[in-house]
Amino acid sequence: MIKALISDFGGVLTSPLAAGFLAYQDEAGISLQELGAAMQAAADQHGDHPLYALERGEISESEFGRRLGEHLHDGFDLTRLRELYFERLDPNPPMIEFVRRQRERGLRTALLTNNVREWEPLWRAKLPELDEIFELVVDSAFVGMRKPEPAIYELTVERLGDGLQAQDCLFVDDFEHNCEAARKLGMTAVRFENAEQAIPELESALAQ
Repeated sequence: MIKALISDFGGVLTSPLAAGFLAYQDEAGISLQELGAAMQAAADQHGDHPLYALERGEISESEFGRRLGEHLHDGFDLTRLRELYFERLDPNPPMIEFVRRQRERGLRTALLTNNVREWEPLWRAKLPELDEIFELVVDSAFVGMRKPEPAIYELTVERLGDGLQAQDCLFVDDFEHNCEAARKLGMTAVRFENAEQAIPELESALAQ
Protein backbone atom coordinates (compact mmCIF):
# COMPACT_ATOMS: atom_id res chain seq x y z
CA MET A 1 0.00 0.00 0.00
CA ILE A 2 1.26 3.47 -0.92
CA LYS A 3 1.49 5.62 2.20
CA ALA A 4 3.45 8.64 0.93
CA LEU A 5 3.60 10.83 -2.16
CA ILE A 6 6.95 12.44 -2.98
CA SER A 7 6.85 15.11 -5.69
CA ASP A 8 9.39 17.13 -7.62
CA PHE A 9 8.84 20.89 -7.85
CA GLY A 10 9.98 22.46 -11.14
CA GLY A 11 8.35 20.96 -14.21
CA VAL A 12 5.77 19.02 -12.17
CA LEU A 13 4.09 21.55 -9.88
CA THR A 14 5.06 24.30 -12.31
CA SER A 15 5.14 24.90 -16.04
CA PRO A 16 8.08 23.34 -17.95
CA LEU A 17 11.50 24.70 -17.04
CA ALA A 18 12.74 25.27 -20.58
CA ALA A 19 10.84 28.52 -21.22
CA GLY A 20 13.17 30.70 -19.17
CA PHE A 21 16.30 29.21 -20.71
CA LEU A 22 14.89 29.69 -24.21
CA ALA A 23 14.04 33.30 -23.42
CA TYR A 24 17.61 33.88 -22.24
CA GLN A 25 18.90 32.22 -25.40
CA ASP A 26 16.87 34.62 -27.52
CA GLU A 27 17.82 37.71 -25.52
CA ALA A 28 21.52 37.03 -24.93
CA GLY A 29 22.26 35.24 -28.18
CA ILE A 30 23.77 32.31 -26.26
CA SER A 31 22.32 29.00 -27.38
CA LEU A 32 21.46 26.16 -25.04
CA GLN A 33 24.18 24.18 -26.82
CA GLU A 34 26.75 26.87 -25.96
CA LEU A 35 25.60 26.88 -22.33
CA GLY A 36 25.92 23.10 -22.24
CA ALA A 37 29.38 23.24 -23.73
CA ALA A 38 30.44 25.88 -21.18
CA MET A 39 29.15 23.72 -18.34
CA GLN A 40 31.10 20.73 -19.63
CA ALA A 41 34.26 22.83 -20.00
CA ALA A 42 33.82 24.08 -16.42
CA ALA A 43 33.27 20.50 -15.25
CA ASP A 44 36.50 19.41 -16.96
CA GLN A 45 38.36 22.30 -15.38
CA HIS A 46 37.06 21.96 -11.82
CA GLY A 47 36.41 18.22 -11.63
CA ASP A 48 32.66 18.47 -11.04
CA HIS A 49 29.71 19.64 -13.10
CA PRO A 50 28.97 23.24 -12.00
CA LEU A 51 25.21 22.73 -11.99
CA TYR A 52 25.51 19.66 -9.77
CA ALA A 53 27.83 21.51 -7.39
CA LEU A 54 25.41 24.46 -7.32
CA GLU A 55 22.43 22.22 -6.59
CA ARG A 56 24.31 20.50 -3.76
CA GLY A 57 25.08 23.89 -2.24
CA GLU A 58 28.80 23.32 -2.72
CA ILE A 59 29.28 26.53 -4.70
CA SER A 60 27.38 29.81 -4.63
CA GLU A 61 25.22 31.20 -7.39
CA SER A 62 27.89 33.82 -8.14
CA GLU A 63 30.64 31.19 -8.37
CA PHE A 64 28.47 29.16 -10.74
CA GLY A 65 28.08 32.24 -12.96
CA ARG A 66 31.81 32.94 -12.85
CA ARG A 67 32.72 29.39 -13.88
CA LEU A 68 30.37 29.46 -16.84
CA GLY A 69 31.39 32.97 -17.85
CA GLU A 70 35.00 31.84 -18.24
CA HIS A 71 33.93 29.63 -21.14
CA LEU A 72 31.48 31.96 -22.92
CA HIS A 73 32.99 34.60 -25.21
CA ASP A 74 30.17 37.09 -24.60
CA GLY A 75 30.04 36.50 -20.85
CA PHE A 76 27.17 35.15 -18.81
CA ASP A 77 24.53 37.23 -17.02
CA LEU A 78 23.18 34.87 -14.37
CA THR A 79 21.05 37.60 -12.82
CA ARG A 80 19.17 38.04 -16.07
CA LEU A 81 18.80 34.30 -16.57
CA ARG A 82 17.30 34.03 -13.07
CA GLU A 83 14.85 36.86 -13.82
CA LEU A 84 13.69 35.28 -17.07
CA TYR A 85 13.50 31.83 -15.48
CA PHE A 86 11.11 32.91 -12.74
CA GLU A 87 9.12 35.27 -14.96
CA ARG A 88 8.19 32.28 -17.10
CA LEU A 89 7.68 29.77 -14.30
CA ASP A 90 3.98 29.40 -13.51
CA PRO A 91 2.12 27.13 -11.06
CA ASN A 92 0.51 23.96 -12.43
CA PRO A 93 -2.94 24.04 -10.71
CA PRO A 94 -4.10 20.48 -11.59
CA MET A 95 -1.01 18.92 -10.01
CA ILE A 96 -1.08 21.21 -7.01
CA GLU A 97 -4.72 20.29 -6.38
CA PHE A 98 -3.94 16.61 -6.85
CA VAL A 99 -1.30 16.75 -4.12
CA ARG A 100 -3.68 18.72 -1.89
CA ARG A 101 -6.34 16.01 -2.24
CA GLN A 102 -3.87 13.31 -1.30
CA ARG A 103 -2.79 15.21 1.81
CA GLU A 104 -6.44 15.71 2.79
CA ARG A 105 -7.15 12.00 2.47
CA GLY A 106 -4.30 11.19 4.83
CA LEU A 107 -1.38 10.42 2.51
CA ARG A 108 2.04 11.57 3.72
CA THR A 109 3.47 14.21 1.37
CA ALA A 110 7.01 15.42 0.69
CA LEU A 111 8.56 17.79 -1.82
CA LEU A 112 11.96 16.68 -3.14
CA THR A 113 13.66 19.28 -5.31
CA ASN A 114 17.04 19.90 -6.91
CA ASN A 115 17.38 23.62 -6.43
CA VAL A 116 19.63 26.62 -5.75
CA ARG A 117 20.16 27.91 -2.22
CA GLU A 118 19.86 31.59 -3.22
CA TRP A 119 16.67 30.88 -5.15
CA GLU A 120 14.66 29.44 -2.26
CA PRO A 121 12.55 32.58 -1.60
CA LEU A 122 11.79 32.87 -5.32
CA TRP A 123 10.60 29.32 -5.96
CA ARG A 124 8.70 29.13 -2.69
CA ALA A 125 6.80 32.29 -3.71
CA LYS A 126 5.54 30.40 -6.76
CA LEU A 127 3.80 27.88 -4.46
CA PRO A 128 2.08 29.75 -1.60
CA GLU A 129 0.25 26.51 -0.68
CA LEU A 130 3.56 24.77 0.02
CA ASP A 131 3.17 24.33 3.77
CA GLU A 132 -0.48 23.33 3.41
CA ILE A 133 0.08 20.47 1.02
CA PHE A 134 3.57 19.25 1.99
CA GLU A 135 4.58 18.20 5.47
CA LEU A 136 8.25 17.93 4.42
CA VAL A 137 10.53 19.77 2.00
CA VAL A 138 13.93 18.34 1.04
CA ASP A 139 15.95 20.86 -0.99
CA SER A 140 19.19 19.57 -2.51
CA ALA A 141 21.04 22.84 -1.87
CA PHE A 142 20.51 22.51 1.89
CA VAL A 143 21.24 18.80 2.31
CA GLY A 144 24.39 18.49 0.17
CA MET A 145 23.04 15.86 -2.23
CA ARG A 146 20.82 15.84 -5.29
CA LYS A 147 18.65 13.57 -7.40
CA PRO A 148 19.35 10.99 -8.75
CA GLU A 149 21.78 10.21 -5.91
CA PRO A 150 20.16 7.42 -3.84
CA ALA A 151 21.01 9.11 -0.54
CA ILE A 152 18.62 12.03 -1.09
CA TYR A 153 15.68 9.66 -1.62
CA GLU A 154 16.67 7.71 1.47
CA LEU A 155 16.93 10.93 3.47
CA THR A 156 13.44 11.97 2.36
CA VAL A 157 11.93 8.65 3.47
CA GLU A 158 13.83 8.81 6.76
CA ARG A 159 12.61 12.34 7.48
CA LEU A 160 9.00 11.37 6.76
CA GLY A 161 9.43 8.95 9.68
CA ASP A 162 6.83 6.54 11.13
CA GLY A 163 8.79 3.55 9.90
CA LEU A 164 8.14 4.29 6.23
CA GLN A 165 10.14 2.35 3.66
CA ALA A 166 10.91 3.17 0.04
CA GLN A 167 8.32 0.67 -1.15
CA ASP A 168 5.65 2.67 0.72
CA CYS A 169 6.31 5.72 -1.48
CA LEU A 170 5.00 7.01 -4.79
CA PHE A 171 7.40 9.38 -6.56
CA VAL A 172 6.71 11.79 -9.45
CA ASP A 173 9.34 13.71 -11.42
CA ASP A 174 9.71 15.07 -14.96
CA PHE A 175 13.12 13.42 -15.51
CA GLU A 176 13.21 9.71 -16.23
CA HIS A 177 16.65 9.21 -14.66
CA ASN A 178 15.27 10.57 -11.37
CA CYS A 179 12.32 8.19 -11.61
CA GLU A 180 14.58 5.25 -12.41
CA ALA A 181 16.73 5.98 -9.35
CA ALA A 182 13.58 5.96 -7.20
CA ARG A 183 12.47 2.63 -8.69
CA LYS A 184 15.85 1.06 -7.94
CA LEU A 185 15.27 1.86 -4.28
CA GLY A 186 11.85 0.21 -4.35
CA MET A 187 9.59 3.22 -4.88
CA THR A 188 6.76 3.33 -7.39
CA ALA A 189 7.59 6.16 -9.80
CA VAL A 190 5.66 8.07 -12.45
CA ARG A 191 7.42 10.16 -15.10
CA PHE A 192 5.56 13.46 -15.44
CA GLU A 193 4.90 14.68 -18.99
CA ASN A 194 1.71 16.64 -18.39
CA ALA A 195 -1.11 16.64 -15.86
CA GLU A 196 -3.51 14.84 -18.20
CA GLN A 197 -1.11 11.89 -18.40
CA ALA A 198 0.40 11.92 -14.92
CA ILE A 199 -2.66 12.26 -12.70
CA PRO A 200 -4.39 9.10 -14.01
CA GLU A 201 -1.12 7.17 -13.69
CA LEU A 202 -0.65 8.39 -10.13
CA GLU A 203 -4.25 7.57 -9.25
CA SER A 204 -3.85 4.09 -10.71
CA ALA A 205 -0.72 3.53 -8.62
CA LEU A 206 -2.55 4.67 -5.48
CA ALA A 207 -5.50 2.42 -6.25
CA GLN A 208 -3.22 -0.61 -6.36
